[in-house]
Order: sequence, then structure tokens, then C-alpha cells
Amino acid sequence: MSHPVLTQSQLRAGIWEFTVTCTATPDLIASHEGQVLPDLRCTQGSGPDSWRCSLPVPAAILHDGLQTIVIRSADGITIGSLAILSGAALADDIRAEIDLLRCELDLLKAAFRQQHHPKTD
Repeated sequence: MSHPVLTQSQLRAGIWEFTVTCTATPDLIASHEGQVLPDLRCTQGSGPDSWRCSLPVPAAILHDGLQTIVIRSADGITIGSLAILSGAALADDIRAEIDLLRCELDLLKAAFRQQHHPKTD
């Protein structure tokens, strides 16, 4: 038996929908921070090896920062994940990263100018 492969994914109205390709009904586990999430459902898709799966994202796991939901096969192989970023902490991280990139760009511009327009004394 082949391992399931997650081929398409989307998050809509709080429900993570994805397609899994495998030869038999997929035996999957969804988890967040090591806790199994309930209500993962898979139904036959458009082809014989295609399965449409859905997982309601519990509101209780949504809070500031990065939250990751992981989908694993029953034998523990990770086949996909959904990362959700939110909140003020994220905004601070992005601002800090942009500030760092601006500083690096200023250094590069100064080095470029010095290389192509050397000062003559």
C-alpha cells in the first residue's frame, strides 16, 4: 500500500479542505501541539484514488503567533500541514524583519556606491 499524498489544500470559512491521493481509504490523524483534533473527515473524491478531506479548525487553537496543524498517516508519516499566523506578535516580527532588511539594504547600497564611485582625496 502506498502512503497518502496531500495534493491540494485550502482554508475556507474555518474549514481546512484538502485532497489526498492513496489507494485505500486514508487513515489520517490531525494534531495541534501534540493534541489530536476531532472531526477529520474523508470521503471518496472524483477518482478511484482521490479523497476529499475536511477538518473544522477549532476556534480554541487560534491565538496570537504561529499555529500549525499537522496531518499524519496512521503510521506517523507527516503528509501535510497548515500554518496560521495571526496577532500583534506577528506584526512585531514582520516589522523587525523589515527593519533588518532595510539596514542590510542600506549597507549594500553604501558598499555599491563606494565600489563604483571611490572617493579621491
